[in-house]
Amino acid sequence: MNTPSNQGFIPPHGNYRKLLSYQKAEVVYDLNFRFCQRFLAKGDRTVGQMVQAARSGKQNIVEGCQAAGTSKETEIKLINVARASLEELLEDYRDFLRARGLGIWDKDSREARFVRGLGRGSHVTYETYRTYVETRPAEVVANIAICLIHQTNYLLDRQIRRLEQDFLREGGLRERMTRARLRARRQ
Repeated sequence: MNTPSNQGFIPPHGNYRKLLSYQKAEVVYDLNFRFCQRFLAKGDRTVGQMVQAARSGKQNIVEGCQAAGTSKETEIKLINVARASLEELLEDYRDFLRARGLGIWDKDSREARFVRGLGRGSHVTYETYRTYVETRPAEVVANIAICLIHQTNYLLDRQIRRLEQDFLREGGLRERMTRARLRARRQ
Protein backbone atom coordinates (compact mmCIF):
# COMPACT_ATOMS: atom_id res chain seq x y z
CA MET A 1 0.00 0.00 0.00
CA ASN A 2 1.65 3.22 -1.11
CA THR A 3 1.16 6.12 1.25
CA PRO A 4 0.63 9.41 -0.58
CA SER A 5 2.60 12.39 0.63
CA ASN A 6 -0.53 13.94 2.19
CA GLN A 7 -0.91 10.94 4.54
CA GLY A 8 1.24 9.99 7.47
CA PHE A 9 3.54 7.01 7.58
CA ILE A 10 1.04 4.76 9.37
CA PRO A 11 -1.09 3.13 6.66
CA PRO A 12 -4.79 2.40 7.03
CA HIS A 13 -5.27 -0.76 9.06
CA GLY A 14 -7.66 -2.72 11.27
CA ASN A 15 -10.43 -3.26 8.72
CA TYR A 16 -10.54 -6.98 9.53
CA ARG A 17 -14.34 -7.42 9.28
CA LYS A 18 -14.14 -7.00 5.51
CA LEU A 19 -11.58 -9.80 5.17
CA LEU A 20 -13.06 -13.05 3.91
CA SER A 21 -10.50 -14.89 6.06
CA TYR A 22 -11.94 -13.20 9.18
CA GLN A 23 -15.54 -13.85 8.13
CA LYS A 24 -14.78 -17.54 7.61
CA ALA A 25 -12.87 -17.72 10.91
CA GLU A 26 -15.90 -16.23 12.65
CA VAL A 27 -18.15 -18.88 11.07
CA VAL A 28 -15.68 -21.57 12.18
CA TYR A 29 -15.81 -20.19 15.73
CA ASP A 30 -19.61 -20.13 15.81
CA LEU A 31 -19.93 -23.59 14.25
CA ASN A 32 -17.31 -25.01 16.61
CA PHE A 33 -19.03 -23.53 19.67
CA ARG A 34 -22.32 -25.18 18.69
CA PHE A 35 -20.59 -28.46 17.78
CA CYS A 36 -19.00 -28.64 21.22
CA GLN A 37 -22.35 -27.87 22.90
CA ARG A 38 -24.19 -30.54 20.91
CA PHE A 39 -21.72 -33.40 20.64
CA LEU A 40 -19.08 -33.22 23.39
CA ALA A 41 -19.49 -33.81 27.12
CA LYS A 42 -19.45 -30.65 29.24
CA GLY A 43 -16.48 -31.75 31.38
CA ASP A 44 -14.39 -32.92 28.40
CA ARG A 45 -11.07 -31.01 28.29
CA THR A 46 -11.20 -31.20 24.51
CA VAL A 47 -14.12 -28.73 24.55
CA GLY A 48 -12.00 -25.99 26.10
CA GLN A 49 -9.12 -26.71 23.76
CA MET A 50 -11.33 -26.67 20.66
CA VAL A 51 -13.12 -23.48 21.69
CA GLN A 52 -9.79 -21.80 22.44
CA ALA A 53 -8.25 -22.90 19.12
CA ALA A 54 -11.27 -21.52 17.22
CA ARG A 55 -11.17 -18.31 19.25
CA SER A 56 -7.44 -17.92 18.66
CA GLY A 57 -7.97 -18.41 14.93
CA LYS A 58 -10.43 -15.53 14.85
CA GLN A 59 -8.92 -13.19 17.44
CA ASN A 60 -5.38 -13.32 16.04
CA ILE A 61 -6.69 -12.04 12.72
CA VAL A 62 -8.22 -9.09 14.61
CA GLU A 63 -5.02 -8.41 16.55
CA GLY A 64 -2.81 -8.83 13.48
CA CYS A 65 -4.87 -6.41 11.42
CA GLN A 66 -4.80 -3.83 14.21
CA ALA A 67 -1.03 -4.20 14.64
CA ALA A 68 -0.51 -3.77 10.88
CA GLY A 69 -0.25 0.00 11.11
CA THR A 70 3.03 -0.08 12.98
CA SER A 71 4.41 -3.60 12.53
CA LYS A 72 4.20 -5.78 9.45
CA GLU A 73 6.27 -8.35 11.33
CA THR A 74 3.69 -8.57 14.12
CA GLU A 75 0.85 -8.69 11.60
CA ILE A 76 2.46 -11.59 9.74
CA LYS A 77 3.22 -13.45 12.98
CA LEU A 78 -0.32 -13.07 14.30
CA ILE A 79 -1.96 -14.10 11.03
CA ASN A 80 0.31 -17.16 11.10
CA VAL A 81 -0.76 -17.88 14.71
CA ALA A 82 -4.37 -17.73 13.53
CA ARG A 83 -3.48 -20.20 10.78
CA ALA A 84 -1.71 -22.52 13.24
CA SER A 85 -4.63 -22.41 15.69
CA LEU A 86 -7.07 -23.40 12.98
CA GLU A 87 -4.77 -26.23 11.91
CA GLU A 88 -4.89 -27.49 15.50
CA LEU A 89 -8.70 -27.31 15.42
CA LEU A 90 -8.72 -29.16 12.10
CA GLU A 91 -6.79 -31.99 13.72
CA ASP A 92 -9.30 -32.08 16.60
CA TYR A 93 -12.12 -32.64 14.11
CA ARG A 94 -10.15 -35.34 12.29
CA ASP A 95 -9.46 -37.02 15.65
CA PHE A 96 -13.16 -36.82 16.58
CA LEU A 97 -14.18 -38.60 13.39
CA ARG A 98 -11.35 -41.15 13.38
CA ALA A 99 -11.76 -42.11 17.06
CA ARG A 100 -15.46 -42.79 16.49
CA GLY A 101 -15.00 -44.68 13.25
CA LEU A 102 -16.79 -41.96 11.27
CA GLY A 103 -15.90 -40.97 7.73
CA ILE A 104 -14.02 -37.90 6.55
CA TRP A 105 -15.33 -36.50 3.29
CA ASP A 106 -13.00 -36.47 0.32
CA LYS A 107 -12.35 -32.88 -0.75
CA ASP A 108 -14.00 -33.56 -4.10
CA SER A 109 -17.03 -35.36 -2.67
CA ARG A 110 -20.49 -34.08 -3.50
CA GLU A 111 -20.95 -33.02 0.13
CA ALA A 112 -17.67 -31.09 0.33
CA ARG A 113 -18.41 -29.32 -2.97
CA PHE A 114 -21.85 -28.38 -1.61
CA VAL A 115 -20.31 -26.85 1.54
CA ARG A 116 -17.75 -24.95 -0.55
CA GLY A 117 -20.58 -23.65 -2.71
CA LEU A 118 -22.44 -22.31 0.32
CA GLY A 119 -19.46 -20.15 1.22
CA ARG A 120 -19.07 -18.43 -2.11
CA GLY A 121 -19.68 -14.74 -2.02
CA SER A 122 -18.19 -11.57 -0.68
CA HIS A 123 -19.72 -11.78 2.80
CA VAL A 124 -20.13 -15.00 4.78
CA THR A 125 -21.91 -15.52 8.10
CA TYR A 126 -22.91 -18.43 10.30
CA GLU A 127 -26.51 -18.03 9.13
CA THR A 128 -25.49 -19.58 5.80
CA TYR A 129 -24.68 -22.84 7.60
CA ARG A 130 -27.04 -22.72 10.62
CA THR A 131 -29.64 -25.16 9.27
CA TYR A 132 -27.01 -27.81 8.52
CA VAL A 133 -25.01 -27.33 11.72
CA GLU A 134 -27.98 -27.37 14.04
CA THR A 135 -29.92 -30.26 12.49
CA ARG A 136 -27.36 -32.75 11.14
CA PRO A 137 -25.55 -35.53 13.03
CA ALA A 138 -22.04 -35.14 14.44
CA GLU A 139 -20.35 -36.78 11.43
CA VAL A 140 -21.88 -34.26 9.01
CA VAL A 141 -21.23 -31.22 11.22
CA ALA A 142 -17.61 -32.24 11.85
CA ASN A 143 -17.09 -32.61 8.11
CA ILE A 144 -18.67 -29.20 7.48
CA ALA A 145 -16.23 -27.79 10.05
CA ILE A 146 -13.32 -29.48 8.28
CA CYS A 147 -14.40 -27.95 4.95
CA LEU A 148 -14.70 -24.49 6.47
CA ILE A 149 -11.37 -24.72 8.26
CA HIS A 150 -9.68 -25.76 4.99
CA GLN A 151 -11.26 -22.76 3.25
CA THR A 152 -10.17 -20.40 6.01
CA ASN A 153 -6.64 -21.81 6.07
CA TYR A 154 -6.39 -21.40 2.29
CA LEU A 155 -7.40 -17.75 2.65
CA LEU A 156 -4.93 -17.21 5.50
CA ASP A 157 -2.13 -18.79 3.45
CA ARG A 158 -2.90 -16.36 0.63
CA GLN A 159 -3.08 -13.47 3.08
CA ILE A 160 0.33 -14.33 4.53
CA ARG A 161 1.86 -14.49 1.04
CA ARG A 162 0.31 -11.11 0.20
CA LEU A 163 1.64 -9.59 3.43
CA GLU A 164 5.10 -10.89 2.54
CA GLN A 165 4.88 -9.25 -0.89
CA ASP A 166 3.56 -6.01 0.63
CA PHE A 167 6.52 -5.90 3.01
CA LEU A 168 9.01 -6.50 0.20
CA ARG A 169 7.40 -3.73 -1.87
CA GLU A 170 6.75 -1.15 0.86
CA GLY A 171 9.04 -1.98 3.75
CA GLY A 172 8.26 -1.64 7.41
CA LEU A 173 7.50 1.22 9.76
CA ARG A 174 11.08 2.53 10.00
CA GLU A 175 11.39 2.72 6.23
CA ARG A 176 8.04 4.50 5.93
CA MET A 177 9.05 6.90 8.71
CA THR A 178 12.32 7.69 6.95
CA ARG A 179 10.55 8.29 3.61
CA ALA A 180 7.97 10.52 5.31
CA ARG A 181 10.67 12.52 7.08
CA LEU A 182 12.63 12.99 3.85
CA ARG A 183 9.46 14.14 2.08
CA ALA A 184 8.77 16.61 4.89
CA ARG A 185 12.31 18.00 4.62
CA ARG A 186 11.97 18.48 0.85
CA GLN A 187 8.72 20.45 1.27
